Amino acid sequence: MSASQQEVDRLIEQFDPESSFRRLAGWSAKVVMVLCAGLSAWHFYTAGFGLENEIAHRAIHLAVVLGLCFLVFPRQKRLPGHWEWTVSIGLVGFYLFMGWSLLGKISEPIPDAMRYTFLAVLVALAGLSLPFKHFDGSHTHIPWRDWVFAALASGFSLYLLVFFQHIYIERPGQHTPLDLMMGVIAIAMVIEATRRTMGIFLPLLAIAAIFYGLLGPYLPGGLSHRGYSLSRIVAHLYKGTEGIYGIPVGVVATFVFHFVLFGIMAQLTGLGQLFVNLATIAAGRFSGGPAKVSVVSSGLFGMISGSAIANTVTTGVMTIPLMKKVGFSPRFAGAVEASASCGGQITPPIMGAAAFIMAETLGIPYNTLILVAIVPALLHYFAILFMVHLEAKRLKLQGMDPKDIPSLSWVLKSSWHLFIPLVVMVTLLLMQFTPFLAAFWGITLTVACSWIPRLMGPLGKNMTGMAVGPQALIQGFEMGAKAALGIGAACACVGFVLGITTLTGMGFKFSAWVIDVSGLAAQMFMVLDVFNWLELQQVTILFGLLFTAAACIIMGSGVPTTPTYIILAAIVAPALAGLGVPQLATHFFVFYYGVLADVTPPVALAAFAAAGIARSEPMRTGMTAFRLSMGKALVPFAFVYTPALLFIDFTWPAFLLATSCAIVAVMGLGAAYTGFVSRPIRRPAFWLLNGLSLSLVFANPVAAAVAIPGVLLILLWHSRPLPQTA
Repeated sequence: MSASQQEVDRLIEQFDPESSFRRLAGWSAKVVMVLCAGLSAWHFYTAGFGLENEIAHRAIHLAVVLGLCFLVFPRQKRLPGHWEWTVSIGLVGFYLFMGWSLLGKISEPIPDAMRYTFLAVLVALAGLSLPFKHFDGSHTHIPWRDWVFAALASGFSLYLLVFFQHIYIERPGQHTPLDLMMGVIAIAMVIEATRRTMGIFLPLLAIAAIFYGLLGPYLPGGLSHRGYSLSRIVAHLYKGTEGIYGIPVGVVATFVFHFVLFGIMAQLTGLGQLFVNLATIAAGRFSGGPAKVSVVSSGLFGMISGSAIANTVTTGVMTIPLMKKVGFSPRFAGAVEASASCGGQITPPIMGAAAFIMAETLGIPYNTLILVAIVPALLHYFAILFMVHLEAKRLKLQGMDPKDIPSLSWVLKSSWHLFIPLVVMVTLLLMQFTPFLAAFWGITLTVACSWIPRLMGPLGKNMTGMAVGPQALIQGFEMGAKAALGIGAACACVGFVLGITTLTGMGFKFSAWVIDVSGLAAQMFMVLDVFNWLELQQVTILFGLLFTAAACIIMGSGVPTTPTYIILAAIVAPALAGLGVPQLATHFFVFYYGVLADVTPPVALAAFAAAGIARSEPMRTGMTAFRLSMGKALVPFAFVYTPALLFIDFTWPAFLLATSCAIVAVMGLGAAYTGFVSRPIRRPAFWLLNGLSLSLVFANPVAAAVAIPGVLLILLWHSRPLPQTA
């Protein structure tokens, strides 16, 4: 293994728990390989030849995914100090409380053998969950504890599959003691699997949601509700379609998994290197070329990777050293890569997992979502490229050496076959074929087209790319399954929050609170508007958006983008809808800020991973990445106030006005937070640029008539070259 690959693996293990896999050897590696490849093969087959019924398909998927979570992932790195044991004992107490309370509430007679077996399983589960060092094993083999966990994690889904006819057809809505016992084990194992793959924040949030459902009558004020029994909650989360087997797991099992698999197979054939080459051709010759190559290549690569951290590390090992070589500071080089990599999840035509869940939640075709995402994605990358350009001008940096830039004709001649699967897949999506069918043909053509260089070689054609033979196919299927495990466990755990939200009406309660607080804050702010320039409704929406953005950033500090979006879309989005914001704009706002959380201190994981490659101080790198994101952080506010940017209530005058305002606002904030155009920007100009740029968010024609010329004049004034003596 090369030093660079070792560095990549170390950083992924440190900052991306979703990709921190065991490096197995021997028979355990073969078992995991067979299970992973089998899971991918089953998904590939069902995508092309028909899915199972809803519950059965999700149960099969989750049975294998949760079992593999304990075989593939080692136990998460220890929490600092006493927190490791404190959290573990708290979880053990929760599991035992669930089991003991359930046995006390079941009115039907339970055979002693069933009762004692259930208690024995819970006690064993609780004991094995404690952080004893001799339970941990190593990264090269699977300890016996994890085999037990894997069996339990698969067992509760297999129970639903085996007795599907009896549970869902013969006695729907009726719950036997065995059903409820399996439900308690299911809740415990989903929490443990999520703790294993994602860390502790999301499991604690899920437990808090369950207690909210139990303690409703005892809560103060607007938080109170009628309360639900433990058996009702367990049955709702386990057997219903709004808990463990809800929409998030359904989307992962039918859409996300297939696109993750496509991304892995595409990387095996060389598509990632093709993106880097195209980005180098497009941006390498300009000032600060490597940084602009990083922005473009990270955006292209992010479309097929789906993970901001994995994208940062994978492309960063190539782009960050190049940026440092031409003169960028290590801190800035790492920040550019992190900020650019976060954009892959919002870049069409293939976006992150949250985009598929958004399409399913809103009930809109995925091809519509692709079109809607175009303008925000372009504004995102324009904001980064503009700030990179200004920084390169400030440092007087040149472009890349022409000899390091590949020829476009050579790239197209040697790699044209790699475009075929992507073009076909995007075409099928735009033609409104199902996403999983599009992914099926994308994967099929990726494998088929990978053999074109072999076939063209005897004809004298020198082409690049790796042919996907049987061994590479199995390797790709294994890697694809592993890459989808973390998001599968997280979506199952998020189902607890969604299930309790629908059961208790928590979303409506929170929405009412947000509306009330936003309205009060807006009324207090309007006192300062002595000239009556502002509208109360717009200011109320502004405060609602600020509260939502803060919630996204706080939650995104401990939870990946997809769970963050799912939770906040269920809880916060109704509040914005209540303020009159279009539903699509609301969900896109939450999605966008969930992505930005990866570069927002204090827990900017993508920036911290980039700092590891750049050898820079992590927090300073995170702050620089946040500064680079100031321009694009304005974009979600823009499309909320002017939905024409998302092609909602579209008219050309509204769209052109909104686009002009957004572009100029991004330029103004970019220049302000870079502090330089062709000469330094002093403090008065900094504050004036901020004020004028922020006023453009509302896309008010009168305000735009003043702010757009104002921003452009300030930029033109600072574009004057410095005197030669300077």
